[in-house]
This record gives sequence, structure tokens and C-alpha cells, in this order.
Amino acid sequence: MPKHMLGVALFVLASPVLAERLHVEPNVGNNTLVATFDAKLGERITATSSAVLCDADYDAKAGTISGTCSVPLNTIKVDNEDTKTEHFQQWVTNKKMDPKECKLEAKFVGVKLGQLLPERPVKFAADVPLTICGRTRRGGGKERLTGTVVLFPPGSYGEAKTVRIRSTINHFNRDRYEIGPKYTEGWLSRVQSLVKVVAEEGTIELSLFARAPKEESADN
Repeated sequence: MPKHMLGVALFVLASPVLAERLHVEPNVGNNTLVATFDAKLGERITATSSAVLCDADYDAKAGTISGTCSVPLNTIKVDNEDTKTEHFQQWVTNKKMDPKECKLEAKFVGVKLGQLLPERPVKFAADVPLTICGRTRRGGGKERLTGTVVLFPPGSYGEAKTVRIRSTINHFNRDRYEIGPKYTEGWLSRVQSLVKVVAEEGTIELSLFARAPKEESADN
């Protein structure tokens, strides 16, 4: 091997990994979204999904994380009732697309975490853009996401090291994403009767476990 090529190879082997891939698996059942809308004079409605998918890169040198998380609409159940779930899907899609084609998606870039040390919670906050069925928030604003991240060593949650994320979006306003009866064909006559029954503002909570993708874990 030429000397210059040997030098390049040694440099690559000695250099730290620039970014670590992290994956949240949607099919294991413990990566959840819970959205709660509690009307003062009406109902308390809870929408849940255990099919959150995320792919991200953690830059240990910069202490930042970037990536995408999404939840398919058809995995979200409302109060564990089929009728409420169907109505929710109609409100979210405005009856303009199949619920199977709709997803709630968040993209985040350069969220500051700092150094992750085993079993030491790290607080974070970020302004994150959301899209729902491809629609952005009216006016182009972002949602304030706050929470904690904890790194667990191998053996805590399986063979690979695991990053647990718990985060919250407070004061999430569904009307800003045109979710509701007044945007949905066939519901307009019921808008006024539902104003006090269903809250426009709610809270979204996420509980996630991220690990290196399986193919990368096998190589390490």
C-alpha cells in the first residue's frame, strides 16, 4: 500500500465517529405518543399510539442531535373507541385523504443535548416544525418541545446501549393545523355544538427508546 494511502487509512481508523445513528423502532410497542385534550366544560379526550418511528444522528463532539420522527395517523386510537377514532381521522384528514396515507411528522436539526453520560438525565428544549397530513402550522410557527434524555449502558435495555427520551409539547393547538369539524366536509352544521365539548388546545407526550440500527449494532 502506498504510504499516503496508509496514512489516510490510519487517520480514518483513529478518528472518532462523527455521528452516531439512532433508531426508534415502531413495532416493539413501547415507543408511545399520548395526546390529551381536556375541555373545561366538555370531554377529556386521549389519543394514543405505540408506533412512533424515529431516525436520528447524535453528534457526540457537538453534543447535538438531528433527525425525523413520525406517527402514522391510522395507528392512533382515541379513547380506545372505534367511533371516536374514525371521527378523529376525519377531522385530521379533513376527509381529503386516506388515513393510511397521513402521518404526523417532526423534523429537528442541531438540538443541543450536550454530553450524554450513563444514567444521568439531560434536559433539553427545542422549537420543532411539525407537519400533519403534509400541512404545516398556520403562519409557519414551530412547537416548543421540552424533555429529558438518559443514556443507559448495554444490559439495561437489551444488549445495545439505549437512549431514553421523554418529551412534551404543551399548548398544542389543533386549530393551527386545521384539525377539526369546521375544516371537514359533513361536520360544518355541528361546529357550534362542539365548541365547548372538544378542546382546541392540548398536550402531547412522547416516551421513546432509541438504539443503534440493527445492522450497525451487528458490526460493532
